Amino acid sequence: MNSEVHHKVTAAHLKRSAYLYVRQSTMRQVVENTESTHRQYALRQRAVALGWPEDRITTIDCDLGRSGASATEREGFQRLVGEVGMGQAGIVLGLEVSRLARNSADWHRLLEICALTDTLILDEDGIYDPAHFNDRLLLGLKGTMSEAELHILRARLRGGLLNKARRGELRCRLPAGFIYDDAGHVVLDPDTQVQETVRLLFQTFARTGTLRATVQYFRQQHLLFPKRLDCGPHMSELIWTPLSLGRASSAMHNPWYAGAYAFGRGRWRKRPDGRQRHQRLPRAQWQVLIRDAHPPSTPTASSGSAIRTRSKA
Repeated sequence: MNSEVHHKVTAAHLKRSAYLYVRQSTMRQVVENTESTHRQYALRQRAVALGWPEDRITTIDCDLGRSGASATEREGFQRLVGEVGMGQAGIVLGLEVSRLARNSADWHRLLEICALTDTLILDEDGIYDPAHFNDRLLLGLKGTMSEAELHILRARLRGGLLNKARRGELRCRLPAGFIYDDAGHVVLDPDTQVQETVRLLFQTFARTGTLRATVQYFRQQHLLFPKRLDCGPHMSELIWTPLSLGRASSAMHNPWYAGAYAFGRGRWRKRPDGRQRHQRLPRAQWQVLIRDAHPPSTPTASSGSAIRTRSKA
């Protein structure tokens, strides 16, 4: 232990608790990348070596499997910030900045609170005092690099997905009436009841001219609309639910029913509260649109009604 470390850790810090924050971005990393998790838990020994007794070292690991891109869904990080803000923490331990946060706003908020409450921060490289300018500058740089790293990783993944989508090879979530065959091609659902219900939806809309009248007809006839679960233990299982106005609208505006392969029809925007909001894009801004990529669901859909957005609510 060098003299700088001894100088930064004072008796006032040791009177308070040490908080070890452990995080992995996904549950797959928790299962497969066990070495990183072990290294994070091993930081407890660093706290013990600095003088904290075992009973005053608190491990916060309820954010395992959660992304560090935002603090909104991370209860553990919010608890950590709260404990630091109340002056309960003498030191915060994290293997690296990216474990604590990959968002500059969240990271700098933690730094500011640590500086105000005289709380130290420890990572694999050393101990920092956010109240000191040089340490604060270095921590800020590490936070910026962590956020940039996340951007680069996402850009690489997104680029690979987009290239595959441009060839029409990226598997997307299919609307009711389509499935992937063994070769990975989009084909009509072999369930005749599913196909008949989808055809009836388009035929009823063509006859009535409005979505509300279409939904009302389904309700009057006590007809259900098919849906295949796309996640969970019952993934790909077919269920039948009442037709809502939203589902009917989505079907009428879905280009897959017209035989087109479409990707990137919307984008996610972050709201001021940190949550994500999905925004639909006009057809000119879709990232990929390949017409006649697979058989259309119905002749009505193939005429273009599923690509045009002229339906009346």
